[in-house]
Amino acid sequence: MTFNEGGQFEGGRVRKGSGGRRGAVVGGGIGAIVVALLAVFLGGGDLGQLTGALSGAVQDAGAPVGDGQEQYVDACSAQEANADRECRLSATVQSLDAYWGRVLPEQAGVSYSLPPVESFSGSTTTACGAASSATGPFYCPPDRTVYVDVSFFDQLSSQFGAEGGPLAEEYVVAHEVGHHVEQLTGAMDAAARGGSGPESDSVRIELMADCLAGMWAGSAATEVDPDTGVTFLDPISQDQLRQALDAAAAVGDDRIQQQATGQVDPEGFTHGTSEQRMRWFTVGYEGGTVQDCDALSARTL
Repeated sequence: MTFNEGGQFEGGRVRKGSGGRRGAVVGGGIGAIVVALLAVFLGGGDLGQLTGALSGAVQDAGAPVGDGQEQYVDACSAQEANADRECRLSATVQSLDAYWGRVLPEQAGVSYSLPPVESFSGSTTTACGAASSATGPFYCPPDRTVYVDVSFFDQLSSQFGAEGGPLAEEYVVAHEVGHHVEQLTGAMDAAARGGSGPESDSVRIELMADCLAGMWAGSAATEVDPDTGVTFLDPISQDQLRQALDAAAAVGDDRIQQQATGQVDPEGFTHGTSEQRMRWFTVGYEGGTVQDCDALSARTL
């Protein structure tokens, strides 16, 4: 999925992480990171719990770390967005801003507020605690911010076997912004996100975010950038759609558990199976509404 020729994307939308804003994790280790990754992969879990799992303690530094000078991804063109991951992240977020700014009031009667987005490298600290690249992209409800280390997209292919491609990367970003939509509509607060299992609210909130990501993808080629008057993206090809579905399948609970342990334990599910994640994305992609994506109320998943 490529950005349309003639597109121009302003800078200042995506903050570049400076290595810490609040607090620092003490202790932890790579083994704990891998275990925790399986529990909160792709950002729906409680990062406060993740921090405890990794370190056992969080020290509040009480003041920002660094020189206080925030940096942002610069303005870039559609050509640059198609070639550079940070520019693509910024352009994707701006496409999501335009889409949800229009659709959320229409379908849910809720105003859309722009979520802060941070592109970090290595590690970062958040209102949810500290996290590293091993955590994967995530959404932190307390500070309503999306955090992405773009090097994760290489892991998506090398470690989890996804085919990759621009739409696969954009799906991941759209999934995290989907959690912000859940926050704004009250779904995030209504869900009991601490549990696990095939029918748990943890799974439901993730499948809902997949569906919301599908909604955006299904409309992105017709969504007009109000700043330029051209559509954000070219129409999605079947190969690109397959890549996005493959990314969704790669982070299914059953596939991750099978790769990590050689067996599947449904009672440990927190994000849904590969089949469920693809199916709920498709519901949104094929014209689903916010109501259609309400996995919290669904009788079957």
